[in-house]
Amino acid sequence: MRTAILVDGGFYRRRAQKAFGDIAAQERASELANYCKRHLDSHGEHNDLYRIFYYDCPPTAKRIYHPFLKKQVDLSKSDLYIWMHQFLNELKKKRKFALRLGKLAEEQAHYTIRPEIVKKLCNETITFSDLTESDFCIEIDQKGVDMKIGLDIASMSYKRQVDQIILISGDSDFVSAAKLARREGIDFILDSLGAPIKPDLFEHIDGLRTCDKAYTTPKNCNP
Repeated sequence: MRTAILVDGGFYRRRAQKAFGDIAAQERASELANYCKRHLDSHGEHNDLYRIFYYDCPPTAKRIYHPFLKKQVDLSKSDLYIWMHQFLNELKKKRKFALRLGKLAEEQAHYTIRPEIVKKLCNETITFSDLTESDFCIEIDQKGVDMKIGLDIASMSYKRQVDQIILISGDSDFVSAAKLARREGIDFILDSLGAPIKPDLFEHIDGLRTCDKAYTTPKNCNP
């Protein structure tokens, strides 16, 4: 059985960080490659890898105004920018990896107060004078990533390039793509890395599996 593994990169990076903490870009790339290959020999299956498709966006080098610091922040000098470039470059070197990169909506990028801090402000457990730089986070939406995932699922299904598709994601936006693949006779497996999924997505997959218990422990169950 030929298996294609599709990885929603932003989702994977968040879950891996929660489960295993911050690690070097090269280590995270190897961690991802090894994790994907575990799917080929799980649940009594011994499948052949067609390809691992990784979907993400390159980091932005934009300068964005920070309301707390009251100055422009050059994101090209941030640790995240350097880490992401190293991470993507490491994945490019991996055998059987194909990168599908979208774009960040840079024109809409902005700093905002973290949701949990907003709750504290509303509950009056803290005041605006208590805010620190770490209470702010940057908001940048991805463009084109979900579309690329959906198109690849459709293309591989119609062309019968694979017998099985494993999607590492927790996004219910892929219900239509999952339904299409199953109608074409593809075995469609979802790996939500221990995150809860919506019932409408569960209804249209052939199985739900995660290959590392670290993702399913109670402390890591929130997406």
